[in-house]
Amino acid sequence: MDPIEAYERVKSSILEHHKWFDSSLPMIASENVTSPAVKKAMTSDFGHRYAEGWVGERVYAGTKYIDEVESIAIELVKKLFNVKFADVRPISGVIANLAVYTAFTNPGDVAMALPITKGGHISMGPLRGSEGQFIGGTAGAVRGLDVKYLAFDDHNMNIDVDKSIKRIEENKPKLVILGGSVILFPHPVKELSNVCKSIGALLHYDAAHVAGLIAGKQFQQPMEEGADVMSMSTHKTFFGPQHGAVVTNDEEKFEKIKLANFPGLLSNHHLHSVAALALAAAEMLAFGEEYARAVVRNAKALAQALHDEGFSVVAEHLGFTQSHQVLLDVDALGGGYKCEKLLEEANIIVNRNLLPWDIKRGR
Repeated sequence: MDPIEAYERVKSSILEHHKWFDSSLPMIASENVTSPAVKKAMTSDFGHRYAEGWVGERVYAGTKYIDEVESIAIELVKKLFNVKFADVRPISGVIANLAVYTAFTNPGDVAMALPITKGGHISMGPLRGSEGQFIGGTAGAVRGLDVKYLAFDDHNMNIDVDKSIKRIEENKPKLVILGGSVILFPHPVKELSNVCKSIGALLHYDAAHVAGLIAGKQFQQPMEEGADVMSMSTHKTFFGPQHGAVVTNDEEKFEKIKLANFPGLLSNHHLHSVAALALAAAEMLAFGEEYARAVVRNAKALAQALHDEGFSVVAEHLGFTQSHQVLLDVDALGGGYKCEKLLEEANIIVNRNLLPWDIKRGR
């Protein structure tokens, strides 16, 4: 393929994508759209520049306005989550998680989280499963952690507190990770914080999916309930750029997080995204509570409407959801892949996901 042909094909594909999504209904829970101002910041000259290190301690010159913008982003994120310290340099939610692993664990340490089938994210996963099957999760494959699993209550779609406390006491992990990629209801942060403290484990809450709901005060407040650190991505319910952040109230822990991010994991940290995050955080501060309230209300309404139409919506007995997510069991309709493709043909964009009981069905 010659360069002119490649150039034109890429431009054409971008245009066709925009046309498609202009007439589609994207409903993937890990996606959102930004305001025009945030979008414009992502195409600013900040995207051409470098600024290694912490604000005021840069390795590069020419960063005085970059430092100002990043300082504003830090202050706004601190205010949104009511915390003392924030690092807005992680370039994604996975990197934010990896910064926590790097700061507080060593290879070979035990960590505990939910398996992917129970709502855990791949970044929390082990290198291999209990039967030797390859999983390739960030915690195991990249940081070398020995990942054990918390107990899960399939019926109530949440962590089983009593069984998880027992597992934590037995495994004595260095790190316990709550949150995940499927989270209908608040996780038991307060209920697990005491056992974590008793064995010296760090309690880490991955707020990637629900950061906007937390900032909008429409979900649990993990940092007030006993979490030591909280990581997040900033483009799901938090309507900003594809970026990340880590927050804490402990200065000693924060210094470790800073060093994990630089020089540990990051050189430059995508300054255009930091600028976009600063604007999105300001928008969240102004409109986040009303926005988050509408998100949860709409998720509940969608779940109820689907249930009324005869679909098998998960967790009916609990009101379906308290977050932005709605889960359907479509086994009787041919499975997630078939339904995803049929909906895509109708320009409704969703994603299939394992449910806790799918493995028992041989998936």
